[in-house]
Amino acid sequence: MSLRLTFLGTSAAAPTARRNLSGLFVKRESDALLFDCGEGTQRQMIRYGTGFSLQAVFFTHFHADHYLGIIGFLRTLSMMGRTEPLRLYGPPPAASFLPQVIKLGVDELALPVEIVEIAEGTAMVGDGYRVEAFPTDHRVRSIGFALVEDDRPGRFDVEAARARQVPSGPLFGKLQRGEAITLPNGRVVKPEEVVGPSRPGRRVVISGDTRPCEAMVRASRGADLLVHEATFGDAEQERAEFTKHTTAREAARLAGEAGVERLVLTHLSARYDHEPHVLLQQAREELKACEVAEDGREIELPLKD
Repeated sequence: MSLRLTFLGTSAAAPTARRNLSGLFVKRESDALLFDCGEGTQRQMIRYGTGFSLQAVFFTHFHADHYLGIIGFLRTLSMMGRTEPLRLYGPPPAASFLPQVIKLGVDELALPVEIVEIAEGTAMVGDGYRVEAFPTDHRVRSIGFALVEDDRPGRFDVEAARARQVPSGPLFGKLQRGEAITLPNGRVVKPEEVVGPSRPGRRVVISGDTRPCEAMVRASRGADLLVHEATFGDAEQERAEFTKHTTAREAARLAGEAGVERLVLTHLSARYDHEPHVLLQQAREELKACEVAEDGREIELPLKD
């Protein structure tokens, strides 16, 4: 069950020669999701080979560096002949704002665009996973997202099943699906006799732009991966507070409090374009399991045992 993230843009506010504006492509099995769509995102998708077959686009908020790319991207999909609906999710005022955005231009789009405004709760349910929204703390209405997989069945103990005289074949499958079975001799075998405890799915959390906040800690609790903005370093603490952003140290401290297994810092100010190691050093003083994202960086998350 594959789960891969591709960083399309890791710069804050303005692009640089090395970093594009916000965009994160997530592929889970056959489903492809895009989180934020800064200017130039579709070019990054071509550059890094993600393809355009998206199920949905999720906006964390509506500052220009997080949504302007959707205007051209939708027109590209239309010119390519896509007729399958595309859903756009975002916080208020998505329902009134996004229709204005997608109507920019002369030609009508060939594909239907569905807009879902959400402030908190389950945004989308996929096959074996869901995408949840939670409020964050920025200068405008903003949300973060968590991709949460369903629990998987426990491991099937073949030897335990054979010891109970369960024949190989369809009865194995029933037990694995959680169904009790009755053998020809009348003995009932329950799933808990041959199947181990359920195994948790993976959890990936995406912060968007925000100050550290309690909702972010709750959403990130025990996450396999937290992708958190780190716009500034220690020297800009006051500016981070004034602009409602997070420093690298604060992001690492939050990840540690939430028990996150792995932290990836993104949304870097241009002043750190050539010196991301400064942010990384500050963050690692709080949490060792962290790294700084680069455009084109891919992360594969293995299944939990």
